[in-house]
Amino acid sequence: MTKNSNTYAAIMAGGIGSRFWPASRTERPKQFLDIMGVGKSLIRLTFERFLKLCPAENILIVTNGMYKDLVKEHLPEISDNQILCEPSRNNTAPCVAYTALKLRNINPKANFIVAPSDHIILNEAAFVRYLRKALDFTSKNDALVTLGIQPNRPDTGYGYINFDKNGTDGINKVIKFTEKPQLETAKKFVASGDYLWNAGIFIWTAESVISAFEKNAPEIVEILGKGESDYNTMTEQEFINKAYPTTPKISIDYAIMEKATNVYTIPSEFGWSDLGTWGSLHAESEKDDHGNVLKGDQILPFDVKDCLVRVPKDKLVVLKDLEDFIIVDEEDVLLIFPKSKEQEIKAITGEIRKLKGDKFL
Repeated sequence: MTKNSNTYAAIMAGGIGSRFWPASRTERPKQFLDIMGVGKSLIRLTFERFLKLCPAENILIVTNGMYKDLVKEHLPEISDNQILCEPSRNNTAPCVAYTALKLRNINPKANFIVAPSDHIILNEAAFVRYLRKALDFTSKNDALVTLGIQPNRPDTGYGYINFDKNGTDGINKVIKFTEKPQLETAKKFVASGDYLWNAGIFIWTAESVISAFEKNAPEIVEILGKGESDYNTMTEQEFINKAYPTTPKISIDYAIMEKATNVYTIPSEFGWSDLGTWGSLHAESEKDDHGNVLKGDQILPFDVKDCLVRVPKDKLVVLKDLEDFIIVDEEDVLLIFPKSKEQEIKAITGEIRKLKGDKFL
């Protein structure tokens, strides 16, 4: 299948990734790290994935202004006009609206994917097939589509999509979204077969999503739409620097997806993980015979089980009688943390800020 000139991709790459501290820091967050140990950063892997759907000039990166140079370092193929620099962290709804308005200015028929920069996709061929199906549907219908992941466990860290199974050609109407449920609820969702995980991967035309904003979150497009004549000109950043911080801080899920009536999902399986925590990296990585993920050349484990160890290549690390731990050595910071309590790492960074300032963050 040939690449459609109306197809675009927007990669969201503005987060700090604090649950991956101390590897992920404010100055170089996880999307710019080779967290998988494959010789490429997560943002580079994501970019190359979308090259299978559209040319490099049709891929936009939405990031915080402080990461512009990092984006150019990792993605030298793209131009400055393809890097959308947010001057403030206002959640995902304003960044989607900004992207849609900019793309409509470039191409009124723009049909685009919005996806995070830091997910794992193990089966890229299947991923591309699902996206092509979605792009074909949105090119012909006024529809907002999200890829839903078939759940294989009752995970409380994901949002869930309740969908109507009576769909057509694998495209199903969304009944409702539920944010991160309690464990008992998650168990019921998975057992019913009527729910999918919300992967945060969206497909729509610029026109459709702008229309959805006008109906459901008009303030955002009213603010950002005032500068539409500035988009893709030398004055775009100046306008965005002034207007963007005044937009409501709200996610695309709350602003649009939970309110709109033309929302669809495609039940999908392509080896997906949102790679949100060290534990998810452990789950997705190749392990030794004792369930350990050892990233370093000089690690000697004795009676060590189900641990993730990430240390400098040439550092000798000797471990004894450990089970279910995260050990991350970043030279200036050493983290030793129970894997079962990894959700507390983000809160711990707040305590570190109080005690030590921003030096180690």
